[in-house]
Amino acid sequence: MRGEILLVGLLMVGLLSRSNLIATAACVLLILKLSNLDFVLPLLEKRGLELGLLFLLLSILVPMASGKITEKDLVYNLTSLPGIMAIIGGALATHLNQQGLRLMQIDPEIIFGLVLGCIIGIVFFNGQPVGPLMAAGVAALFLELFSYFK
Repeated sequence: MRGEILLVGLLMVGLLSRSNLIATAACVLLILKLSNLDFVLPLLEKRGLELGLLFLLLSILVPMASGKITEKDLVYNLTSLPGIMAIIGGALATHLNQQGLRLMQIDPEIIFGLVLGCIIGIVFFNGQPVGPLMAAGVAALFLELFSYFK
């Protein structure tokens, strides 16, 4: 019963923060739990991130597949200053996301703090929700920096 209460709490937080993804994820998990489909949860835990990343990559690569991005565009974006900065930014972001994923695996309860931080960012700083993985990456970076000064 504890899991269901936490999922309802996460659903409420998702609704209050206008984060459809968090609210939908909480609803799906709540439906699985209440429908006695708990056997799906380990599969989602093990392969869910990979499946989500697959769909993310598919959506990002559609302009290339549809011909909206040409080879000339690609070469320019890999050799220009903005393109090189994008490569560095992408490498740094993926490293931070890996650290965030590790943090959430070690301490899954941290998701509530991450979501609350996202809500604060949206409400008070007019921020854009980026998801708990990136927020966890930044939190992991802060924790790493804090451990150096401790």
